[in-house]
Amino acid sequence: MAAYEEQEYKKPFSFQVWAKMLPFFKPYKKYFVITIGLNLLLAGIDVLVPLFQSYAIDHFIVPDTLEGISIFAGVYIGLIVMQTIFVYISVHAATTIEMCVGKDLKWAQFEHLQTLSFSYYNTTPVGYIHARVMSDTLRIAGMTAWGLVDMFWAFVYVVSVFGIMLLLNWKLALIIMMIVPCIALLTVYFQNKILHWNRKVRKINSQITNAYNEGITGVRTSKSMVVEEDNQNNFFQITKNMHQAAIHSARLNAVYIPTILLFSSIACAIVLERGGYMVQEELLQLGTLSVFISYAVVIFEPIQQLARLLADLISCQANIERVTDLLEQKPNVCDNPEVEEKYGDMFHPKKENWEEIKGDIVFEDVSFRYPDGKEYVLEHFNLHVPAGTNVAIVGETGAGKSTLVNLLGRFFEPTKGRILIDGKDYRLRSQLWLHGQIGYVLQNPHLFSGTLYDNIRYGNLDATDEEVRKAAKQVSADVVAEKLEQGYESNVGESGGRLSTGEKQLISFARAILANPRIFVLDEATSSIDTQTEQLIQQATDHLLKGHTSFVIAHRLSTIRKADVILVVKDGKIIEQGTHKELLQEKGYYYELYSRQFEEEAAMGILAGQENPHSKQKRKKEEHE
Repeated sequence: MAAYEEQEYKKPFSFQVWAKMLPFFKPYKKYFVITIGLNLLLAGIDVLVPLFQSYAIDHFIVPDTLEGISIFAGVYIGLIVMQTIFVYISVHAATTIEMCVGKDLKWAQFEHLQTLSFSYYNTTPVGYIHARVMSDTLRIAGMTAWGLVDMFWAFVYVVSVFGIMLLLNWKLALIIMMIVPCIALLTVYFQNKILHWNRKVRKINSQITNAYNEGITGVRTSKSMVVEEDNQNNFFQITKNMHQAAIHSARLNAVYIPTILLFSSIACAIVLERGGYMVQEELLQLGTLSVFISYAVVIFEPIQQLARLLADLISCQANIERVTDLLEQKPNVCDNPEVEEKYGDMFHPKKENWEEIKGDIVFEDVSFRYPDGKEYVLEHFNLHVPAGTNVAIVGETGAGKSTLVNLLGRFFEPTKGRILIDGKDYRLRSQLWLHGQIGYVLQNPHLFSGTLYDNIRYGNLDATDEEVRKAAKQVSADVVAEKLEQGYESNVGESGGRLSTGEKQLISFARAILANPRIFVLDEATSSIDTQTEQLIQQATDHLLKGHTSFVIAHRLSTIRKADVILVVKDGKIIEQGTHKELLQEKGYYYELYSRQFEEEAAMGILAGQENPHSKQKRKKEEHE
């Protein structure tokens, strides 16, 4: 299967892109004003420090006197104390911005991810989502809190220094300023190259995050298939690519930084030569020369910093684009404004307006194709499911059995036609209202980190411990608790790792039952449970599903003989429907499936948990009943 290709982000700098971050910056504008304002004052102090040096040389060292040094020292110490206080307050404000903006971005992304449709998760690897929520968010918050502020400081410092140098001695100032275009050209050239490789590093970092995620979550499969060496080789190749990209970036920096230092040294040498001559000729005071030397030594660092920050600002735009792309993803299924006004949204439900559901379902001339598909997988399908009806959906693996229940649960919506629940188009009601009325038991159920109590209680967060235990006992999930050292207080591990698939399904059964929904969906829910446990669950579900509308996707056809209607799916189409008896009498596709499976199970001696030498006669009898 082809690897997921992440979108390239190479747009030039755009204020429109950065403007998308303003809603996240606005709540902390007070801290922005504080840190920017203080950094402007700090830039002014940094510019003034060499002037104090000049004053000390011209008024104390050259004339060899200490007259007035007390006042000078007091002012200088006061300035340093003020600088220290400003730095402390500025760092505190910038740290607040970084932490708060980062928190808000993570929260907004997590909230938005919960609103997205299944199709987004089907096409986007978890590792790439994780990289956006963590790495990209961290970089945006850091650039916002420190990068932008440092740019203001560097810009004000450089402009102020050049202004003072021109006032003190324009000839020496021009000597230093002549070096600046060379520094600027070198910086632009190298920063573009470094930016290219840094972007590559961040892209490969997303691949590494994804590889880590898949390597950890798929560790059981890797070990059972003995593919550790292949995994290691693939991961080694990804990390090698990142290493090579990082080395390229480091080499460019290794050339760039010494080159800038060389030009800085040349500037200092020229200032010393010309300035020394001017001092000898008494055209320049010694203190003024010391100011120029100080500025010549440090001026190129903020120029480099300014260029680097500009490059980082452009580079960070890619992070913003990645995050905003996620935040701007639209769910394929969403409620219209009128529905949200009446029923509330996912995070603010107005349950007082939710109608009681009976479970009468009508598929009215429904056609459907997936958002990324070209062919219809369901065409002009009609079905009426009265409240309390048990519908079984059967077919070979990959036939499209889950499409119907995905449409029923409104994880996807019909491309054409309507689905009515209790006589009303379900698009005229809230998704949350519908999801709250459907109990799901999936083939590969997901458990959350926490105790058995916690996981079962997801069906009803207000349920008492007694109600949780009662629900578990109804589907024999209590046997799972009995096996664990702390019973229902036992931790199930990440994704339920301490439990078998069958045990996780028992817990998910209990969770669905505790929710007491009007509609049940069982997606091959007993396919990973041993026959004995399956019989216990079958007895419990026969009782619990009575009076509830239910859809059962079945792999074992022996479990759905009592269904009110059986839908036979092949190549994404409903090709047969009827009761078990009617479909056997038709001797069509269902008959073939049932006969083949019956004989396979009979040969293995596991059909209904019994070895039965008269299995063929039993099947013939069922066909004629």
